Amino acid sequence: MKTAPSSSRDQARRAALNALKRASRAAARAGVELSEWEGEFLGSVTERIKTFGRAFADPDKGATGAPLSMMQAVKLKEITAKAKGERPPGPKAKARGGRAGKARKPFGRRGRAETPADRDPTD
Repeated sequence: MKTAPSSSRDQARRAALNALKRASRAAARAGVELSEWEGEFLGSVTERIKTFGRAFADPDKGATGAPLSMMQAVKLKEITAKAKGERPPGPKAKARGGRAGKARKPFGRRGRAETPADRDPTD
């Protein structure tokens, strides 16, 4: 029996709850110890989404239909990466646009290129 199509807000809420469950399950399976703050974060965000349908109240912090704010989504990705054993990029890699350890290209000469007509004929 088919149910009525749910709204995109309900779908986003369910997707966020599933992502939170996956993050905690992945950490438990891998034996990764989440910090006290990370465990509390996952639990409190889950409760707020179940109760209110979203985990933040300030509309400036995220989209109107999104259950997680932008920073909450970033922290959830970091916790998931930690649970999977992936190393998150360091702050230098983010600041350079992911070019950590790569040499910079030198700057070219400024101004117009010198032509043979510009040179002193006595040389």
